[in-house]
Amino acid sequence: MTKRYAAAIALSLIITALNLALPSQATAQSNSDIERVRARVQVLSGSRDSQVEVRFRDKTKVKGYITSVEPVSFNLREPKAGTSQSIAYSEVDSVSKAGGVSTKTWLIIGGIAAGVVTTWLIVKPAVCDGGAQTRGIC
Repeated sequence: MTKRYAAAIALSLIITALNLALPSQATAQSNSDIERVRARVQVLSGSRDSQVEVRFRDKTKVKGYITSVEPVSFNLREPKAGTSQSIAYSEVDSVSKAGGVSTKTWLIIGGIAAGVVTTWLIVKPAVCDGGAQTRGIC
């Protein structure tokens, strides 16, 4: 009888741990998220020459130019195909200006630069032996 209780308790703990570790995904966007996307589309639609990248809630992306903004949706013209599609704000996760350098790229570049400087400050004195040598980088 104690083996059954132990198995039941262990199973309950495993299910509870999985529920806490793997959060369920929300299926509906809140009004504040939709308003945030709408405001961002309004800002980006001001310059018709700049290309935008739209990320949908299903993690797909599309690039194009915003041609018109409506209360419930906006129209995006794809540059390659030349087709225009209507996109509802509720389908969109984020809208950003296409191109440019991402934060991740800047962090990688900064890390490389810090590594080069640190290597130069540590390796050069060790290799040059305090200035006694006159070959190579010394």
